[in-house]
This record gives sequence, structure tokens and C-alpha cells, in this order.
Amino acid sequence: MTFSIVIATYNRARDLQQTLRSLAQLRPSGDWEVIVVDNNCADDTRAVVQQTVESFPVPLRYVVEREQGRSPALNAGIRAARGDIIATTDDDVRVPADWLDRAAEGLARHECDYVGGRVLPIWGAPRPSWLPNRGGRQWAVIALLDYGAAPIEFGPRVPLGVNMAFRRDAFARAGLFDPDTGRKAGTLLGQEVREWCIRARAAGLRGYYVPDMTVEHVIPASRLTKRYFRRWFYWRGISRARLYEKAGLDMESPERTTLDFRTVPHVFGVPRYLYRKALESVIASVRAMLRRDRVDAFEHELWVWFFAGIVVQRWRDSRLRRAAATALPRIS
Repeated sequence: MTFSIVIATYNRARDLQQTLRSLAQLRPSGDWEVIVVDNNCADDTRAVVQQTVESFPVPLRYVVEREQGRSPALNAGIRAARGDIIATTDDDVRVPADWLDRAAEGLARHECDYVGGRVLPIWGAPRPSWLPNRGGRQWAVIALLDYGAAPIEFGPRVPLGVNMAFRRDAFARAGLFDPDTGRKAGTLLGQEVREWCIRARAAGLRGYYVPDMTVEHVIPASRLTKRYFRRWFYWRGISRARLYEKAGLDMESPERTTLDFRTVPHVFGVPRYLYRKALESVIASVRAMLRRDRVDAFEHELWVWFFAGIVVQRWRDSRLRRAAATALPRIS
């Protein structure tokens, strides 16, 4: 089989139904299948898949993954996949008919191991004035991406899992997604794609941004609020702090880690220079508000929320280390 599409889903049956209708319009040059991984859904997800199976143009397979989290769900789908090229996406996307062929062309043209492309919005409500219309740090919050019209090799920049495709052996060489890193119910944990890309690069794999490999992502009104953005950046800080605890990766730019953090001064487990940057961000946000630049003011504020997540997680990590040390048996 040429292509397998893996979708991890959790309690979004209606969105999934629309996504499957979009996928049914695909017209790739090779044979293909779709694998829906139910990650403990309590809604009508199973019924939606069962009702769609008979009318779907190719095999539509249903897999249940009991371990909660996006990473375990994706891993279950990848293990079940039969395609030479494995594409990942979400349960709230719309794809063009040539999406899979664009992915295959990108892999062949760049002679690489994985590719990712643009993720453009279908706005579920008017775009807020504080949210940039094109690119930027805030687009990551709502899983949008546009690195421009030219292909680039991934490295400092990383793809989004909503629009990626991998050669099958990429997972044999770099491993699957880290179950402790990705999104889990009740949280906004992330970084599973970034962590995988760092690990893949260390294993000698190469990935490319392919601009003509495009999907559209439905952005519901519930995510177009400052409250959601603040919460997302707070959880991003937690996610990055967990990567720092596990692998010593730079919390601002994990893929550009150059410092030996064992030699960097820390305060309560957080590199001291981050406190200075947090203060600078507060001052910059206030200044931007005074000049009525809402976009810049909010962007600086979000960095402070990111820092707050780091501080909270580093405090938790220090407590866990102390508890583990206390629990060690004493040798008399």
C-alpha cells in the first residue's frame, strides 16, 4: 500500500465526520487507507466511523487506544498502518484532492524522510484584532503554519502534526512519538512533534517544509479568545520545562540547544536569565499598551504566561526529586 492516513481523535465526532467527508475526495496516484484512532472517546465516534465505512472509497479502519494522549494514539495508528508513506492529520481539517501526492512528491524531490506543509485557517468566528493574520508565534496556538512559498529544511523551524507525512522507516530509525510529551485530556501539553524532530535529526533523518502540501484547519470560536491563548502558552511552558527536565533542552528553543545548563546559574530550578527576560517582557507589554499596539502587547504578555508555566513545572520537578531522594533506603 502506498499511503496510510492516521487520525487521532478524542470526543469530536461531528468534526471527525466532516473531516472524513473531505478525505473521501482525495484522488492520490497510489492505493491508500485511513486509520481513525479512538483515544477513549465517550461520544459517537465509533458510530460515525461505522456509518462511514461502507460509503468510504478505501479501507477505513477503526483502532482503539486506551492509553490517554495524542502520542499513544498516533503510535497505535502508525503501528497499524500498512502504507509506505504515513500521513498524520487531525479530526478537524479539510484537504485538497492532491494532498497525498504533494506529500509523496516532496519526499521524492528533497530525498528526505519526512515532510510538512502549510496549515491555513477556516475561521469559526471573526479573527480578533490582537491575532496576526499571517504567521508569527501566536499561530502555533491554533495549529496554523505558513513558512512562505519556498521549501526549507526543518531544523530551527518544525512542522505541525496536523499536516505531516513520513517514510515508514523514519519511525524504525527515530522511534515513535514520546507518550509523555504530547497532548492529554484536560491539558494543553504539546511538543511531541518538536521532540520527535529533534530525535530524528540526531538519528540522521532530514525533513522539509513543502509549501504546496496544504491543509485547512477549522478554528472554532472557543479558541479565539485571550483566555485560551494564555492557557495554551502556560501549558507550553510546562511542556518545555518537562523536556528540560528529561533531556536538558533549551526551554525557549529546544532545537537550538547550545548551552550546557549545568553551568548556568539557576533560581528555583529555572535559569536565572529567564527571570530577567520575564521582567523585560512585562515592561515591553506595558509600553506596547501605552502606544496602543494590541498585537505586540499581547505577544509580550504571552511570553510571561509561558514563563509562569516553566516556573510551576520546575517547582513540581524539584519536589519530585526531593521526594525520590527521601524515599531512597539508607545504607548503614
